[in-house]
Amino acid sequence: MTFARRALLAAPALLLAGRARAQAAWPERPVRFVVPFPPGSTPDITGRAVATHLTQVFGQPFVVENRAGAGGNIGTDAVARARDGHVIGLTINGPLSTAKALYPDLPYDPARDLAIASLLVRAAQLLVVHPSVPAADLAGFIAHVRANPGKLSFGSVGSGSGGHLAMADLMARSGLDMVHVPYRGFPQATLDLVAGRIEAMVIVSAGILPQLREGRVRALAVTAERRMPQAPEVPTLAEAGIPDAESYAWNALIAPAATPAERVARLAAEAGRALSEPQTRAALEAGGFEVVASGPEAAARFVAAETARWSGLIARLGIRAEA
Repeated sequence: MTFARRALLAAPALLLAGRARAQAAWPERPVRFVVPFPPGSTPDITGRAVATHLTQVFGQPFVVENRAGAGGNIGTDAVARARDGHVIGLTINGPLSTAKALYPDLPYDPARDLAIASLLVRAAQLLVVHPSVPAADLAGFIAHVRANPGKLSFGSVGSGSGGHLAMADLMARSGLDMVHVPYRGFPQATLDLVAGRIEAMVIVSAGILPQLREGRVRALAVTAERRMPQAPEVPTLAEAGIPDAESYAWNALIAPAATPAERVARLAAEAGRALSEPQTRAALEAGGFEVVASGPEAAARFVAAETARWSGLIARLGIRAEA
Protein backbone atom coordinates (compact mmCIF):
# COMPACT_ATOMS: atom_id res chain seq x y z
CA MET A 1 0.00 0.00 0.00
CA THR A 2 1.42 3.39 -0.92
CA PHE A 3 2.12 6.09 1.64
CA ALA A 4 -0.53 8.32 0.08
CA ARG A 5 -3.09 5.50 0.30
CA ARG A 6 -2.28 4.84 3.97
CA ALA A 7 -2.51 8.55 4.77
CA LEU A 8 -5.89 8.82 3.05
CA LEU A 9 -7.28 5.85 5.00
CA ALA A 10 -5.91 7.19 8.28
CA ALA A 11 -7.32 10.70 7.84
CA PRO A 12 -10.87 10.03 9.17
CA ALA A 13 -9.51 8.31 12.27
CA LEU A 14 -7.11 11.16 12.92
CA LEU A 15 -9.94 13.67 12.50
CA LEU A 16 -12.15 11.82 14.98
CA ALA A 17 -9.28 11.53 17.44
CA GLY A 18 -8.63 15.25 17.10
CA ARG A 19 -12.27 16.05 17.79
CA ALA A 20 -12.30 13.75 20.82
CA ARG A 21 -9.19 15.45 22.21
CA ALA A 22 -10.76 18.89 21.63
CA GLN A 23 -13.93 17.90 23.47
CA ALA A 24 -12.05 16.22 26.30
CA ALA A 25 -9.82 19.29 26.71
CA TRP A 26 -12.69 21.55 27.80
CA PRO A 27 -12.25 23.74 29.68
CA GLU A 28 -8.94 24.98 28.33
CA ARG A 29 -8.76 27.85 30.83
CA PRO A 30 -10.69 29.16 33.86
CA VAL A 31 -14.47 29.31 33.50
CA ARG A 32 -16.49 32.32 34.63
CA PHE A 33 -19.41 31.18 36.78
CA VAL A 34 -21.82 34.12 36.82
CA VAL A 35 -24.17 34.48 39.80
CA PRO A 36 -26.50 37.49 39.40
CA PHE A 37 -26.85 38.11 43.14
CA PRO A 38 -24.51 39.31 45.89
CA PRO A 39 -22.21 37.14 48.01
CA GLY A 40 -24.02 35.36 50.82
CA SER A 41 -27.34 35.07 48.98
CA THR A 42 -28.86 31.62 48.45
CA PRO A 43 -27.99 31.64 44.70
CA ASP A 44 -24.43 32.55 45.65
CA ILE A 45 -24.19 29.76 48.25
CA THR A 46 -25.61 27.23 45.79
CA GLY A 47 -23.42 28.50 42.97
CA ARG A 48 -20.23 28.33 45.01
CA ALA A 49 -20.95 24.75 46.06
CA VAL A 50 -21.39 23.79 42.42
CA ALA A 51 -18.36 25.81 41.27
CA THR A 52 -16.10 24.17 43.85
CA HIS A 53 -17.14 20.71 42.67
CA LEU A 54 -16.75 21.60 38.98
CA THR A 55 -13.26 22.92 39.66
CA GLN A 56 -12.29 19.59 41.18
CA VAL A 57 -13.86 17.53 38.39
CA PHE A 58 -12.73 19.51 35.35
CA GLY A 59 -9.29 20.55 36.59
CA GLN A 60 -9.74 24.24 35.79
CA PRO A 61 -10.99 26.97 38.13
CA PHE A 62 -14.69 27.80 37.94
CA VAL A 63 -14.54 31.36 39.24
CA VAL A 64 -17.74 32.77 40.76
CA GLU A 65 -18.48 36.27 39.45
CA ASN A 66 -21.26 38.12 41.26
CA ARG A 67 -23.09 40.35 38.75
CA ALA A 68 -26.03 41.64 40.78
CA GLY A 69 -28.76 43.98 39.56
CA ALA A 70 -32.19 44.21 37.91
CA GLY A 71 -33.55 41.20 39.77
CA GLY A 72 -30.96 38.90 38.24
CA ASN A 73 -31.39 40.08 34.65
CA ILE A 74 -27.93 41.69 34.37
CA GLY A 75 -26.01 38.55 35.30
CA THR A 76 -28.30 36.32 33.25
CA ASP A 77 -27.77 38.56 30.23
CA ALA A 78 -24.00 38.24 30.71
CA VAL A 79 -24.31 34.46 30.31
CA ALA A 80 -26.63 34.80 27.31
CA ARG A 81 -24.16 37.10 25.54
CA ALA A 82 -21.03 35.02 26.22
CA ARG A 83 -19.37 33.60 23.11
CA ASP A 84 -15.99 32.29 24.27
CA GLY A 85 -17.23 28.88 25.48
CA HIS A 86 -15.98 29.47 29.01
CA VAL A 87 -18.96 31.10 30.73
CA ILE A 88 -21.81 29.42 32.61
CA GLY A 89 -24.06 30.69 35.36
CA LEU A 90 -26.78 30.22 37.91
CA THR A 91 -29.96 32.26 37.96
CA ILE A 92 -33.42 32.34 39.53
CA ASN A 93 -36.97 32.01 38.25
CA GLY A 94 -37.55 35.67 37.34
CA PRO A 95 -34.90 36.12 34.62
CA LEU A 96 -35.93 32.82 33.00
CA SER A 97 -39.72 32.70 33.32
CA THR A 98 -41.18 36.19 33.84
CA ALA A 99 -38.63 38.81 32.76
CA LYS A 100 -39.60 38.74 29.10
CA ALA A 101 -43.25 39.47 30.01
CA LEU A 102 -42.30 42.20 32.49
CA TYR A 103 -39.57 43.99 30.53
CA PRO A 104 -40.40 44.74 26.87
CA ASP A 105 -36.77 45.79 26.24
CA LEU A 106 -35.15 42.75 27.85
CA PRO A 107 -31.81 42.38 26.00
CA TYR A 108 -31.92 38.57 25.87
CA ASP A 109 -34.52 35.94 25.07
CA PRO A 110 -34.36 33.09 27.62
CA ALA A 111 -35.74 30.52 25.18
CA ARG A 112 -33.43 31.55 22.33
CA ASP A 113 -30.21 32.62 24.04
CA LEU A 114 -29.82 30.20 26.95
CA ALA A 115 -29.47 26.47 27.53
CA ILE A 116 -31.15 25.41 30.78
CA ALA A 117 -28.81 22.75 32.12
CA SER A 118 -30.57 21.84 35.35
CA LEU A 119 -33.08 22.95 37.93
CA LEU A 120 -30.89 22.91 41.05
CA VAL A 121 -32.92 23.84 44.14
CA ARG A 122 -36.36 25.17 44.93
CA ALA A 123 -38.04 26.67 47.99
CA ALA A 124 -41.69 26.96 48.87
CA GLN A 125 -43.18 30.31 49.76
CA LEU A 126 -45.22 31.07 52.85
CA LEU A 127 -48.28 33.28 53.13
CA VAL A 128 -47.67 35.09 56.40
CA VAL A 129 -49.60 37.78 58.25
CA HIS A 130 -48.98 40.11 61.16
CA PRO A 131 -50.38 38.69 64.42
CA SER A 132 -52.90 41.54 64.59
CA VAL A 133 -54.76 40.14 61.57
CA PRO A 134 -57.84 38.38 63.00
CA ALA A 135 -57.46 35.17 61.02
CA ALA A 136 -56.29 31.79 62.23
CA ASP A 137 -56.34 30.18 58.79
CA LEU A 138 -56.56 31.02 55.09
CA ALA A 139 -60.35 30.91 55.02
CA GLY A 140 -60.49 33.42 57.84
CA PHE A 141 -57.98 35.65 56.09
CA ILE A 142 -59.98 35.62 52.86
CA ALA A 143 -63.16 36.47 54.76
CA HIS A 144 -61.41 39.32 56.59
CA VAL A 145 -60.00 40.83 53.38
CA ARG A 146 -63.36 40.55 51.62
CA ALA A 147 -64.98 42.39 54.51
CA ASN A 148 -62.39 45.18 54.21
CA PRO A 149 -61.80 45.75 50.47
CA GLY A 150 -58.82 47.98 49.71
CA LYS A 151 -57.96 48.49 53.40
CA LEU A 152 -55.27 45.84 53.90
CA SER A 153 -51.83 45.86 52.32
CA PHE A 154 -49.32 43.21 51.36
CA GLY A 155 -45.62 43.54 50.66
CA SER A 156 -43.22 42.05 48.15
CA VAL A 157 -39.65 42.55 46.98
CA GLY A 158 -40.88 44.24 43.82
CA SER A 159 -43.57 44.28 41.18
CA GLY A 160 -43.43 41.06 39.23
CA SER A 161 -41.39 39.25 41.90
CA GLY A 162 -42.31 35.71 42.85
CA GLY A 163 -44.04 36.78 46.04
CA HIS A 164 -46.02 39.49 44.28
CA LEU A 165 -47.19 37.12 41.55
CA ALA A 166 -48.16 34.41 44.04
CA MET A 167 -50.25 36.89 46.04
CA ALA A 168 -51.76 38.36 42.87
CA ASP A 169 -52.73 34.84 41.82
CA LEU A 170 -54.35 34.17 45.20
CA MET A 171 -56.21 37.48 45.08
CA ALA A 172 -57.50 36.80 41.57
CA ARG A 173 -58.66 33.30 42.52
CA SER A 174 -60.36 34.52 45.70
CA GLY A 175 -61.73 37.90 44.60
CA LEU A 176 -59.60 39.94 47.02
CA ASP A 177 -58.78 43.66 46.93
CA MET A 178 -55.53 44.57 48.70
CA VAL A 179 -52.92 47.30 48.30
CA HIS A 180 -49.53 46.17 46.98
CA VAL A 181 -46.46 47.72 48.64
CA PRO A 182 -43.24 46.87 46.75
CA TYR A 183 -39.88 46.97 48.53
CA ARG A 184 -36.29 46.88 47.33
CA GLY A 185 -35.45 43.73 49.27
CA PHE A 186 -36.47 41.21 51.92
CA PRO A 187 -35.06 42.99 55.00
CA GLN A 188 -37.23 46.12 54.78
CA ALA A 189 -40.32 44.18 53.74
CA THR A 190 -39.90 41.76 56.62
CA LEU A 191 -39.23 44.60 59.07
CA ASP A 192 -42.45 46.37 58.06
CA LEU A 193 -44.46 43.15 58.30
CA VAL A 194 -43.17 42.42 61.79
CA ALA A 195 -43.88 46.03 62.78
CA GLY A 196 -47.44 45.81 61.44
CA ARG A 197 -47.01 48.49 58.78
CA ILE A 198 -48.22 45.92 56.23
CA GLU A 199 -50.57 43.08 57.02
CA ALA A 200 -49.43 40.21 54.81
CA MET A 201 -46.79 38.90 52.45
CA VAL A 202 -45.95 35.82 50.39
CA ILE A 203 -42.25 35.27 50.97
CA VAL A 204 -39.74 32.54 50.29
CA SER A 205 -39.58 30.34 53.37
CA ALA A 206 -35.88 30.95 54.03
CA GLY A 207 -36.58 34.65 54.48
CA ILE A 208 -39.23 34.33 57.20
CA LEU A 209 -38.65 31.10 59.15
CA PRO A 210 -36.83 32.82 62.06
CA GLN A 211 -39.67 35.33 62.54
CA LEU A 212 -42.23 32.54 62.27
CA ARG A 213 -40.49 30.47 64.96
CA GLU A 214 -40.35 33.52 67.25
CA GLY A 215 -44.08 34.15 66.84
CA ARG A 216 -43.63 37.56 65.24
CA VAL A 217 -45.65 36.50 62.19
CA ARG A 218 -48.33 33.89 61.60
CA ALA A 219 -48.19 31.50 58.64
CA LEU A 220 -51.49 30.62 56.99
CA ALA A 221 -50.37 28.46 54.08
CA VAL A 222 -47.36 27.11 52.25
CA THR A 223 -47.27 27.28 48.44
CA ALA A 224 -45.72 23.81 48.03
CA GLU A 225 -47.24 20.54 46.94
CA ARG A 226 -46.72 19.16 50.44
CA ARG A 227 -46.05 20.56 53.89
CA MET A 228 -42.60 21.82 54.79
CA PRO A 229 -40.45 19.80 57.22
CA GLN A 230 -39.31 23.11 58.75
CA ALA A 231 -42.93 24.16 59.49
CA PRO A 232 -45.06 21.00 59.41
CA GLU A 233 -48.00 22.68 61.13
CA VAL A 234 -48.63 25.00 58.15
CA PRO A 235 -51.11 23.58 55.60
CA THR A 236 -50.58 23.72 51.87
CA LEU A 237 -52.72 26.02 49.73
CA ALA A 238 -54.55 22.95 48.44
CA GLU A 239 -55.31 21.79 51.96
CA ALA A 240 -56.51 25.30 52.78
CA GLY A 241 -58.96 25.30 49.86
CA ILE A 242 -56.94 26.78 46.96
CA PRO A 243 -55.91 23.87 44.66
CA ASP A 244 -53.41 24.01 41.79
CA ALA A 245 -51.77 27.20 43.04
CA GLU A 246 -48.31 25.88 43.97
CA SER A 247 -45.36 28.19 43.47
CA TYR A 248 -41.66 28.06 44.30
CA ALA A 249 -38.55 30.16 44.25
CA TRP A 250 -35.95 28.20 42.30
CA ASN A 251 -32.38 28.31 41.00
CA ALA A 252 -31.22 26.90 37.67
CA LEU A 253 -27.85 26.20 36.07
CA ILE A 254 -27.55 27.94 32.70
CA ALA A 255 -25.15 28.21 29.78
CA PRO A 256 -25.13 30.10 26.47
CA ALA A 257 -27.45 28.53 23.90
CA ALA A 258 -24.54 27.48 21.64
CA THR A 259 -23.01 25.26 24.35
CA PRO A 260 -22.75 21.65 23.05
CA ALA A 261 -25.53 19.43 24.37
CA GLU A 262 -23.14 16.83 25.76
CA ARG A 263 -21.35 19.53 27.77
CA VAL A 264 -24.66 20.85 29.14
CA ALA A 265 -25.62 17.31 30.21
CA ARG A 266 -22.25 16.77 31.90
CA LEU A 267 -22.49 20.07 33.78
CA ALA A 268 -26.01 19.15 34.94
CA ALA A 269 -24.87 15.74 36.19
CA GLU A 270 -21.90 17.17 38.07
CA ALA A 271 -24.02 19.95 39.61
CA GLY A 272 -26.36 17.27 40.90
CA ARG A 273 -23.45 15.43 42.49
CA ALA A 274 -22.24 18.65 44.10
CA LEU A 275 -25.59 19.38 45.73
CA SER A 276 -26.00 15.77 46.86
CA GLU A 277 -23.03 16.09 49.21
CA PRO A 278 -24.54 15.56 52.68
CA GLN A 279 -23.18 18.78 54.18
CA THR A 280 -24.32 20.93 51.24
CA ARG A 281 -27.75 19.32 51.09
CA ALA A 282 -28.25 19.70 54.87
CA ALA A 283 -27.32 23.39 54.76
CA LEU A 284 -29.75 24.10 51.93
CA GLU A 285 -32.57 22.12 53.52
CA ALA A 286 -32.07 23.92 56.84
CA GLY A 287 -32.81 27.15 54.98
CA GLY A 288 -36.00 25.79 53.45
CA PHE A 289 -34.55 24.78 50.08
CA GLU A 290 -35.08 21.40 48.44
CA VAL A 291 -32.39 19.93 46.18
CA VAL A 292 -33.93 18.98 42.82
CA ALA A 293 -30.99 18.57 40.40
CA SER A 294 -32.94 17.68 37.28
CA GLY A 295 -31.42 17.02 33.85
CA PRO A 296 -31.61 19.40 30.86
CA GLU A 297 -34.81 17.95 29.37
CA ALA A 298 -36.79 18.08 32.61
CA ALA A 299 -35.45 21.56 33.36
CA ALA A 300 -36.46 22.86 29.94
CA ARG A 301 -39.99 21.49 30.33
CA PHE A 302 -40.29 22.99 33.80
CA VAL A 303 -39.12 26.44 32.72
CA ALA A 304 -41.46 26.39 29.71
CA ALA A 305 -44.41 25.55 31.97
CA GLU A 306 -43.45 28.26 34.48
CA THR A 307 -43.09 30.80 31.67
CA ALA A 308 -46.52 30.00 30.25
CA ARG A 309 -48.20 30.12 33.65
CA TRP A 310 -46.76 33.35 35.01
CA SER A 311 -46.57 35.23 31.72
CA GLY A 312 -50.26 34.52 31.27
CA LEU A 313 -51.03 35.90 34.74
CA ILE A 314 -48.89 39.00 34.10
CA ALA A 315 -50.73 39.71 30.85
CA ARG A 316 -54.16 39.00 32.31
CA LEU A 317 -53.68 41.28 35.33
CA GLY A 318 -51.65 43.94 33.51
CA ILE A 319 -48.71 43.66 35.90
CA ARG A 320 -45.68 45.82 35.11
CA ALA A 321 -42.23 45.98 36.64
CA GLU A 322 -41.08 49.21 38.27
CA ALA A 323 -39.37 51.67 35.97
